[in-house]
Amino acid sequence: MNWDQIEGNWKQLTGKVRQQWGKLTDDHLEEIKGNKDMLAGKLQELYGISKEEAEAQIEKFRNN
Repeated sequence: MNWDQIEGNWKQLTGKVRQQWGKLTDDHLEEIKGNKDMLAGKLQELYGISKEEAEAQIEKFRNN
């Protein structure tokens, strides 16, 4: 699935996103609204990981 599809279906995918990254709250998901860079930033903030690691996790999620 490409990122445009993820953005377009964000509301339907939020359950899967929260399953993958349980520290994300509904407020976080509403704020992110499918924006890949914002998601990476929140993952960095909440999980204390590097930008590269956040992007790698997002890419893995996108490919599943």
